[in-house]
Amino acid sequence: MQALPTLFVSHGAPTFALEPGLAGANLAALGRRLPRPQAVLVVSPHWMTRQAQATLSLRPETIHDFGGFDPALYTLQYPAEGAHLAARRALELLQAAGLPATPNADRGLDHGAWVPLMHLYPEADIPVFQVSLPEWLDADGAYGYGRALAPLADEGVLIVGSGSLTHNLYEFRLGDPRAEAYAAEFAHWVCDAVLAGDHARLRQALAIAPHARRAHPTAEHYLPLLVAAGAAAQALPASVIEGGIVHGVLSMDSFLFGSDLRLMQGADANKALPH
Repeated sequence: MQALPTLFVSHGAPTFALEPGLAGANLAALGRRLPRPQAVLVVSPHWMTRQAQATLSLRPETIHDFGGFDPALYTLQYPAEGAHLAARRALELLQAAGLPATPNADRGLDHGAWVPLMHLYPEADIPVFQVSLPEWLDADGAYGYGRALAPLADEGVLIVGSGSLTHNLYEFRLGDPRAEAYAAEFAHWVCDAVLAGDHARLRQALAIAPHARRAHPTAEHYLPLLVAAGAAAQALPASVIEGGIVHGVLSMDSFLFGSDLRLMQGADANKALPH
C-alpha cells in the first residue's frame, strides 16, 4: 500500500463548524480527492497530557469543549466510529520510539478533531481516533512525535495535525473580516517553507519567522503542524490548502505533505491549489 499523505489543518474557532468559508470548501474538496483512508488519526492541542495517550472508544462522543458561542454549536454531533485497532498500533509505535503511551477508553473527540472533520469527511463514515499532544513537547519533539507515528500512513491511516497557522486569541475579533498584516506575513513565511520542503525552517519558525511571538504567544497550536510534517514520508511534494484569515488574526491555511494537489484528478481539480 502506498503511504497516504499527511495533513495539517487549521481548525480556527469553533464557529468554523457552522461557517465553513473558503477553508471549509477547500477541505471538503480535498476530502473528495484524497485516497480514502481506513482510519483518521487526529493530534490536537485541545487534548494535552503529561504522557501520550490514544483513544480506544468504539463510538467516541462529540466533545463541546468551548463556551460562549452560538447555541447551535452545542447541538452538533460527529458520529464517527472509533478505530481501536489503529489506536493500539499507534501506542505500539510510540512505545517502540521510547515514548510512554497508554490507552484511554473513554475520551471522545475534541473540537480540534470533529470541527475540521465535519468539512473534510462530512458523512462521518471513516473511523476516527485521537492521540494526545504531550505537554512537554518542543518543536523538535513534535517533529519526532510525527516520525514515530509515520508508519501508520503506510497502513491506511490519514495522520492529521490539527492546530492553527496563527493563534493569538488576545487579538481575536469574532467575525471581523479585516486581516492583521502580521498574521498574513507569518502565514506566508511558513507556506513558503512548506512548499520548499524546508522542514528545518519549519522547526525553527517560532524562533526565526517574522512576528512569530505575536502569531503564537504559546506554541501548542503550531506544534501539530510539525507532527504532520514529521509523519510525512517525504518533505516534497507539498501543497497549501488556502483558507484565508478570519476573525482578524486566525490564518486558516492548511498543508498537505507528500502530495501535489495539482496532480490529483477529479471533479475538484481546480480547487484547493497552492498559492
